[in-house]
Order: sequence, then structure tokens, then C-alpha cells
Amino acid sequence: MSRFAHTITQIAFVAAASLSSLVMMQASTASAQTPGSSYFTAELAAPVEKTTKIIQGVVWQCEGTVCNGSKATSRPVNACTRLSRKMGAVTAFSTRSEVMASDDLAACNAKD
Repeated sequence: MSRFAHTITQIAFVAAASLSSLVMMQASTASAQTPGSSYFTAELAAPVEKTTKIIQGVVWQCEGTVCNGSKATSRPVNACTRLSRKMGAVTAFSTRSEVMASDDLAACNAKD
């Protein structure tokens, strides 16, 4: 194989690998933003403009008084606390499987 053909082969391989990585990133981003794919759900005391924020690894999509967040390694009360600090008081908070207890919700809204 000539040096030129070898170089072209390497360029094609790098381009294919880059394209594959880009497609995978787009697919994972789209699945994180698909309705119904949220893990956390929060109800805010005051409405907000439609916005997307990343807070400590949780991707929050908020509109009006509802915020939906992706799953992260944070415990629910920590995710709630971080959200309340950035977006305002939280009146209800849940995961896919559990509604947050009132004492945890109070801790979520406590300002240090």
C-alpha cells in the first residue's frame, strides 16, 4: 500500500470514529430530553420562564411551575436543595418511585 493510500485510510478511520461518537452523543442527549424520561419532578412555588439548567449533574427542564430532572448520583433531597437554591422554593418533589416526605421537603427549602 502506498503512503498516500495509507494516509487516506487513516483519515477515513478517524472520520468514521468521530462521526460515530457524535451520533452516540446526540442519541444520549435526545433520550435525556425525551418527555417521560425524567427521573425527578419538582413543583415550584413561583413560575419560571422555559429554561434548561444543569445543576450538579442533573439536567433540569423547567417551564411554569414544573421542573423535570434527569437521574444523577445525588440523593433526592440534595437534588431538591440544589434546585431550590437556583430556581426558588419547591412545593412538591418526587422521583419516579417516591414522593418526598414533608420533613425532607422542608430541608430542601431551608437556606443555609
